[in-house]
Amino acid sequence: MALIKVEQLTKTYHSTAVPVHALQNVNLTFERGEFSAVVGPSGSGKTTFLNMLGGLDKPTSGQIFIDGRNLAELKGSALTEYRLHHIGFVFQAYNLIPVFSALENVEFIMLLQGVGKKERRKRAQALLEAVGLGDRLHSRPTQLSGGQQQRVAVARALASRPEFVLADEPTANLDSHSAAELLSLMENLNKQFNMTFIFSTHDVRVIQRARRVITLHDGKVEKDEIIK
Repeated sequence: MALIKVEQLTKTYHSTAVPVHALQNVNLTFERGEFSAVVGPSGSGKTTFLNMLGGLDKPTSGQIFIDGRNLAELKGSALTEYRLHHIGFVFQAYNLIPVFSALENVEFIMLLQGVGKKERRKRAQALLEAVGLGDRLHSRPTQLSGGQQQRVAVARALASRPEFVLADEPTANLDSHSAAELLSLMENLNKQFNMTFIFSTHDVRVIQRARRVITLHDGKVEKDEIIK
């Protein structure tokens, strides 16, 4: 069974005088263990598509199945609980808790999951070291650069050991060295744990690492290529 199956997914926004068709009848399937990039120009529907997969926004029509379960059937706390245990998010805006240290930000999702204190600390520290922030464990977001905050956000997304990770422009604020290290970390987790990664990106560095590239244009799938 496919991990994610998208059928006739459509999203139309009516907040402007002219309706905006962000997604139009998108049909895609993602198998477990994929390392895929969703690409396309600004306004092509990339972020909207990721938000739909993560249950952060509702489709106008169409369906999303995750492990055979219809995402639309999950409401309120059930949807929140599902996201907490199954989906890792990396947002372009970081969304770190400003009063928490880097370590506490990474630990927080595991606290919500009920992971014990010792295991939380061990896992969070190991991930922050892996993304090159072993010397900034106790720094708050305001004491970190944009690139460092993004790495904390990635560590937090991976800490819950989700079934799949949705990453919206994860390398946007990183220099070449940091981006390469981050992508290598994600590749290793992908291979070691069969963790599925779906990126929304303009970054050629991400696209070159992807094993599948899906091109959106005006909310439609223009190309879907497997990279050998």
